[in-house]
Amino acid sequence: MAARAYWQGQIRLALVSIPVEIYTATKSGAQVSFKQIHEPTGKPIHYEKVVTGIGPVDTDEIMKGFEYEKGEFVLLEQDEIDAVKLESKKTLELTQFVDASEIDVLYYEKPYFVVPADDLAEEAFIVLREALRRTKKVGLGQLAMRGREYVVSLKPCGRGMVLETLRYADEVNKAQGYFRDIPDSKPDEDLLELAEALIEKKTGAFDPKNFHDHYVEALKGLIERKRKAKGRKIIEDTSDEPTGRSGSNVVDLMAALKKSMEKPGASPAKATPAAKKPAAKKAPAAPAKKPAAKKRA
Repeated sequence: MAARAYWQGQIRLALVSIPVEIYTATKSGAQVSFKQIHEPTGKPIHYEKVVTGIGPVDTDEIMKGFEYEKGEFVLLEQDEIDAVKLESKKTLELTQFVDASEIDVLYYEKPYFVVPADDLAEEAFIVLREALRRTKKVGLGQLAMRGREYVVSLKPCGRGMVLETLRYADEVNKAQGYFRDIPDSKPDEDLLELAEALIEKKTGAFDPKNFHDHYVEALKGLIERKRKAKGRKIIEDTSDEPTGRSGSNVVDLMAALKKSMEKPGASPAKATPAAKKPAAKKAPAAPAKKPAAKKRA
């Protein structure tokens, strides 16, 4: 395998130990990064470490400090910090198994591929993988890597397994504080049925290749045009592009959902103009009777 293992060790289940290797499962996307440039010279800007009232300082005069009160710091030497770092244990012991649905999605942090370290480990690796798959369980344990201890989960993934680092409880905000103002009311049944029908209509297999970072693509296009324009300013007029919002926050939800069902591939956001239907206002029944009333008079 061309990639370098992020961690090497063994997974332990009771008295069974399985030598494994862990590899990073994700990579940074094609993000566009910028540097600050001094325009008159075209050279990049560098940063200096300065102290207020003193100016630039040497790096050997810099220490790490923890602010325990406003303006009050505890200073720590780097070797003091290093002494606290946990040694990378070479064993991940699975201490508990839970249903995957029991772990809130907010706790998942970063995934890693897990593969058997050698041919001798393959049999035990496959047995553990299939046992997790049949029971539909996720293994939990704690693992020390690169000076920090993580809570991790282990689950089957194709021929291999995936280990995911989990956030600790104090790293996740409670949802109640954000959701408490949402009314606890039941939706209209007709609206709900239309929404369900629209979801069924748009249901399909997940393919990540169908999604693209349009902002990054647009930035790359701008950079290429700017390069060819040799510095000329380029600003595209986007005033005619639809914003996907109506002039009012009041939306005829029923009309929007019905319109979404009529057009294949249309999204509810694009279907909101259906709220502007003036049919009932253009031909109301009452105004048609008024002329007759005047004649009787």
